[in-house]
Amino acid sequence: MTENSKGPVPTEINLHRKSRLLNIAFSDGKTFSLPCEYLRVNSHSAEVRTRGTPEFGKENVNIDSIEPQGSYAIRIAFDDGHDTGIYSWETLYELGVNQEANWQAYLDKLAAAGYDRSGQRLAGASDAERKVKLMYFAYLANKMGKEAEEVKPPDTVETVEQLLGWLQRVKGDRGYLFNPEYVRITVNKQFAEPFTKLDPGDEIAIVPNSPNPPPAPQQPKRSNDDW
Repeated sequence: MTENSKGPVPTEINLHRKSRLLNIAFSDGKTFSLPCEYLRVNSHSAEVRTRGTPEFGKENVNIDSIEPQGSYAIRIAFDDGHDTGIYSWETLYELGVNQEANWQAYLDKLAAAGYDRSGQRLAGASDAERKVKLMYFAYLANKMGKEAEEVKPPDTVETVEQLLGWLQRVKGDRGYLFNPEYVRITVNKQFAEPFTKLDPGDEIAIVPNSPNPPPAPQQPKRSNDDW
């Protein structure tokens, strides 16, 4: 620890611009992958904290540069022009440890203000407007017989986790392929978490974790009494 830090300090900070992720390893062994959007909307700068509405429209924001601030923090300059955010080691650690809760709190604030992540007003999208594009990679494209399709999930599907659960139900004997253990998801070319919210028009890539498909679950054997 430094004299200015009261907790774990970063041992490695790597920016992955293509994935829009800031990977941070801390001295206590914990590692975090923090999306640029998540960092941007959680900036502690005065211009963000004093704004009446939450930040929005930052899905595609990226980081232009990272500058050390003494031995206790970094200043992150984003490509939307925001460059006054100072992120202390304690702030970065908190953002990592509480990422899921912080992200949900942000989405809740947006919803309470009447906005979605893009800045559009929430309007209870109709079935026709609920279309999302699914893209299948590796063996999934072969198993599904297509590389992409448009689907209209029911209005109960709001997150990546719920989408995968819905696909497991509606894809019949191929549903097991969408078990979260077997795939990873990007939404609009950004890595997504199970709690990532989905919006109409999203482009969702479903990528297997392995080059080989998992074994199909065995069907229970029927006895004569079952017929």
